[in-house]
Amino acid sequence: MNKPLLLSLAVGALLGTNASAQSMYDRFNAMDLEMKEMKKEIASLKAKNASLHEVQEIDEPKEIKSESTEDEDVKKNTHEEIEDLEESISELNKATSGNHLKLGVDYRFAMENLGYKMADKSTNGNDAFMTNRFWMNMDWLATQNLSFSGQLAYNKAFGQRTDNDTIGYNFENFDWIANENAYDDVLRVRSAYFLYRNDTFFDSNIPWTFSIGRRSSTNGHLINLRDDDKAASPMGHTINVEFDGLSSKFSFENSVEGMYVKLCAGRAMSNAAHKFTSAPYASEDVANPNIDLIGLIFTPYSNGQYTINTQYYYANNLIDQRYSSLGAPTQSFDTVGAMHSFSANIMINGIGDNWGDFLDDSTLFVSGAMTKTDPYDRGIYTGMLGATDSKVGYSGWIGLQTPSLLSDEGRMGIEYNKGSRYWRSITYGEDTNIGSKIAARGDAYEVYFTEYLVEDILSMQLRYTYIDYKYSGSNGFFGNTTGSAMKIADVMNTPMGDIAGSVVDTAQDIRFYIRYKY
Repeated sequence: MNKPLLLSLAVGALLGTNASAQSMYDRFNAMDLEMKEMKKEIASLKAKNASLHEVQEIDEPKEIKSESTEDEDVKKNTHEEIEDLEESISELNKATSGNHLKLGVDYRFAMENLGYKMADKSTNGNDAFMTNRFWMNMDWLATQNLSFSGQLAYNKAFGQRTDNDTIGYNFENFDWIANENAYDDVLRVRSAYFLYRNDTFFDSNIPWTFSIGRRSSTNGHLINLRDDDKAASPMGHTINVEFDGLSSKFSFENSVEGMYVKLCAGRAMSNAAHKFTSAPYASEDVANPNIDLIGLIFTPYSNGQYTINTQYYYANNLIDQRYSSLGAPTQSFDTVGAMHSFSANIMINGIGDNWGDFLDDSTLFVSGAMTKTDPYDRGIYTGMLGATDSKVGYSGWIGLQTPSLLSDEGRMGIEYNKGSRYWRSITYGEDTNIGSKIAARGDAYEVYFTEYLVEDILSMQLRYTYIDYKYSGSNGFFGNTTGSAMKIADVMNTPMGDIAGSVVDTAQDIRFYIRYKY
C-alpha cells in the first residue's frame, strides 16, 4: 500500500474536484465514507493475516516454516498496509475534528467601477467601489436522516457603515437583502434550517425531504453559474432573496429520470407589534398585513445533460413606499396587491453528443418567465407598476458558459436577458450592485471570466454588466410609486420631469474579485 496515495485520497475527499459542485457537507460525507472503506480494508487485511498464521501453525512442518520467507514477507507487507491505513484514518479524524460539525469559510474582495446615465442625460458613478464579503458555513449531521445547515455573513464597503436616516436609506436593511447589500461588519444569519430526509414516504417508495428555517434562496438555478456557486433551490429568473419558510421535496426518479416536485412556503414580512407595547407582537390594524408566498418547483426530467425546470409562486400583500398626502416619500410601506409568477427553463450541460471537448464541457440555457399583478382596491393607493388594472409582464433569458481556454477549471460566459414593460421579478438579492439585471425592463448584457488560481480554493473573476432600461421602476417595489413602469424616453415630458435626474436610463458595472473558499 502506498502511503502518499492514501494521503492524496484523504485530501481529495476533503477538497473535491470542484468547490462549486460540492458543499462542505458533501465533502465531509465523502471523507466519512473514505474512513469506513479504510476500516473495512483493515479488517480484511487483519483477517487475512490471521488466516495465514493459522495455516502456517497447523499445516506446515516447523523446518519448512523456519526456512520459508515468502509468507513472512506477505505478513510484513500486510502489517505495513494496516499501519498506513490506520495513520490515514487518524489524519481524516483530525480533519473532521472528530465530530459531525463541519465549518467552511468564503471570503471575497471585490472592486467595481459603477456608471449610470440618468434620464436627464446627467451621469453618476463610482470609479472604485470596494467591498468585503464574508460567509461562514456550518453543517451538522446529527443522524443519517437529520442534518442542519447554517451560514453567517457580513458584507460592507471599505471604511464605511451604511447608517443614514434619510428617506430611502432604511430600505437598505430590508430583510430580503439583509446580507446581500454592502451594509456593515455585523455578522447576521443568512441561512439556518434543518433538513429531514427519508427514502420512503409512508409506505410508498418515494424519497422525500422536509426543512424549515431561514432559507438559502439566493443564487438559485441559472444565476448561480456566473456567481460560481452551487445552485440553491429557486429558479433565479423570478426569485432571488433571503427568505424565512419551509419546503418539502418529493423525488419520482424511480418513474422518470430526475423528476421531482418541491413545495415551498414562506413569510416575507410579519405584521406584529413591537416588544414594548401593551400587546407584544400582536397583529396591528394600522400596519401592513403579513406578506406570504407559496410556490411549486417541478422538474419533469433531468439526466445530468438535459434538464427541464419549472416554477410557479403566488405572493400576497406586496408593498410599495408610502407617500404623504403632499406627495412626499415617507419611511413606511403601503400594501398594494398580489402577484402570480411562472418560469420555465431548459439547460444543456454538455452540448451535443461527443462533438468535442470544448462543447462537451459547455453549458447552454434558455429561460422564459411571466408575471401577473393583482392590484387591491385601496383608494388613493390602488394600482401596481403604474397601472390600476392587472398587467402581465414577460422576460426572456439566454446564457452560454464554456471553458476559459486558459485552464481546465476556468470558466467564461455570456448572458442576455430582456424584460417587458410590466415585468416584475423578486430578485433584490441578486449579486449585482447596480441593481438586478434579471429585473430589467429593457435589455441586459453580461460577460464574465472566472479562473482558479490555487486549486479550487482561490479564484478570481472579471465581469461586465450593462443594463439599458426602456421603462422606469425596474428595481423598485410593486406599487405606483417606486415601481411605476414609465417609458424612459417620456420621463422628461411628464410630471416626473423634475426628478428625471433620479431615474436611471443605462447602468454598467465592471467588477473584479478575488475569492477564497474552503
